[in-house]
Amino acid sequence: MEAIATWFAHTLGQYVSAQFVIFIVSMIPLLECRGGLIVASLLKVNIWQAIPICVIGNIIPIPFILLFIKKIFHWLKRFRWARPWIEKLEKRAMNKSEGMDHGEWLGLLLFVGIPLPGTGAWTGSLIASLLEMDIKKASSAILLGVLLATVIMSIVSYGLLAAAL
Repeated sequence: MEAIATWFAHTLGQYVSAQFVIFIVSMIPLLECRGGLIVASLLKVNIWQAIPICVIGNIIPIPFILLFIKKIFHWLKRFRWARPWIEKLEKRAMNKSEGMDHGEWLGLLLFVGIPLPGTGAWTGSLIASLLEMDIKKASSAILLGVLLATVIMSIVSYGLLAAAL
C-alpha cells in the first residue's frame, strides 16, 4: 500500500493540489484514509488539514455501497464473465465477517478501525450490506471505525508515536 500511496503522491502531486490527491486516495478501496494519510505525510500537508480531508474522502463512498452494492452485484451476476468474480468477492467478504453475528456493531467498528490489509470502510460496508445490517447501525460503526483508523494511521504516518517516546 505504501508503494501505491507514494506513486499517487509523486505522480498526481505534480498536476493537482496536495489536498486533492489526499482526497482522491482516501476514496480508493484498499488505500482509503490509511493511504491518504501516508500521501499527506509525503506531500508535507499539515496533519490537522489532512485528517478531515481523509475522513471525508473515505466516508463519501460508504452510503452508496451500503445502499446499492447488493443491487449492483445482482445485476453483474447476470453476465457470465462477472459471476465468478462477484461470487468470489461475496465469499471473501463473508469469510471476513465471521464472528460478527453477535456484537456485529462493535465487530464492524473494529474491523474498519484496525488498519490491517483487507480491512477498512469499503470492505466493512460490503460486509454490512451482505449481512443486511441496519443502515444507521452500520453507518455509525463504519464512521467511528474510520475515525479510529485515522487516529492510528495519523500516529504512524506522521511519526507522532516516535515523537512522543
